[in-house]
Amino acid sequence: MTDAHLSKVIKVDFKSDLFTYAIDDKALNRARVMDGKLLLVTNVADLEPSEVVRRYKSLADIERGFRVLKSEIEIAPVYHRLPERIRAHASICFMALILYRVMRQRLKAAGHSASPETALAKLRRIQRQSVCINQGVPVRGISNIHREQADLLAAMNIRKPAPDAQLSLL
Repeated sequence: MTDAHLSKVIKVDFKSDLFTYAIDDKALNRARVMDGKLLLVTNVADLEPSEVVRRYKSLADIERGFRVLKSEIEIAPVYHRLPERIRAHASICFMALILYRVMRQRLKAAGHSASPETALAKLRRIQRQSVCINQGVPVRGISNIHREQADLLAAMNIRKPAPDAQLSLL
């Protein structure tokens, strides 16, 4: 009864030898009226009701952000003691979420169907290499950027990585 919040509607006599209960009709009618409705209460008196609703709905966006951090960005809980480490961890999480949202907005604005997760998975294949043969001068280069990767970079307004001039010597 407690988990279902029925204790206000159903009154049980626990002291009786026999199990007895009574239904509070007034509480039942109040529950029926409120069923399926959400009551928002605020201590900010100068807010219009529409602003209270707008701010409440923005909480869903914040919660969605935390879900993104935990799942897509895969930031696991880290336990810190020192205040500067807590601030640093929170800053990294905040920056990761901002980058994720900027990616999502830019992809959507460009009309690209990829999600940030898909874009990152495809762009992760771009690699920069450095090869050193027989203690010689390192030769640096970048892997081939395929059309799909170039489209993603363009959609997000990110400059395509340029290959180093040394690779042309090979």
